[in-house]
Amino acid sequence: MIIPEYGRNIQEMILFTCTVEDREKRNKAAKFIVNIMAQMHPQVKDTIDYKRKLWDHMYIISNFQLDVDSPFPPPPPLTLSEKPEKISYHDKEIEFKHYGKNIAMIIEKATEFPEGAEKDALVKAIAIHLKKSYLNWNRESVTDELIEEHLRILSKGQLKLKEDVRLTTTSDLLARNKVKKPFKPGRSGNNSNSNQGGSNNNPANRGRKK
Repeated sequence: MIIPEYGRNIQEMILFTCTVEDREKRNKAAKFIVNIMAQMHPQVKDTIDYKRKLWDHMYIISNFQLDVDSPFPPPPPLTLSEKPEKISYHDKEIEFKHYGKNIAMIIEKATEFPEGAEKDALVKAIAIHLKKSYLNWNRESVTDELIEEHLRILSKGQLKLKEDVRLTTTSDLLARNKVKKPFKPGRSGNNSNSNQGGSNNNPANRGRKK
C-alpha cells in the first residue's frame, strides 16, 4: 500500500474512481472518499490546511492518475522523490561521549567565570556531575583522580579542583540511585501496639489488680 494509514479499502476506492468515465460521478466519488479519510483520522483537523493534506494523499495513492476538480492543485510528483536536507549535528567531537555534549558546554562557560568562591563551587558541582555520569556508564568504583583528569581534559586545563575539595563518595552516589521501598502501614510497630491494646481489652485481664 502506498499510504498504509488509510488501509487497502481506501486505496482500492481511489483506484476505482480513476476508472470512472463520467467526470461528475468521479468528482462526487473523490469528495466522498476525502470525507471518509477525514473520519478515519479526525486528528488531522487540528493541523493547518488539513483538507489540502487529504487531497494530496488521495493524489499520491492514485499515483497522480486521478483527474478530478479538486479545490487544491495536485502536489508535484518530484517533491516525493526529493531527499530532505541533511541536518547538521555539531562540528566538535565529544571527548567523552558518556558525559554528553551539554556538560561540555557548561564547562566551556565555567572557564569564563572570574576566579573566586562562586567559580570554585561551580567547578565542584561539575566534577560531581561527571562522577555521577561516569557511574551511570560504569557501575564500578571511580576515583576522584580520574574525574579530575577528565575535568582537566574537557576544560583544556583551565578548570581544576581545590586541593581540599572532596567529592561525594561513590557509595553515596550509588545509594541515591536506588529506589526506596514505599512504607506500608500496619507492620511490626503498629501490630505491637494493636496487640497491646487487644490485651488490655481482653475480658480475662479485666479486674486484675496491678
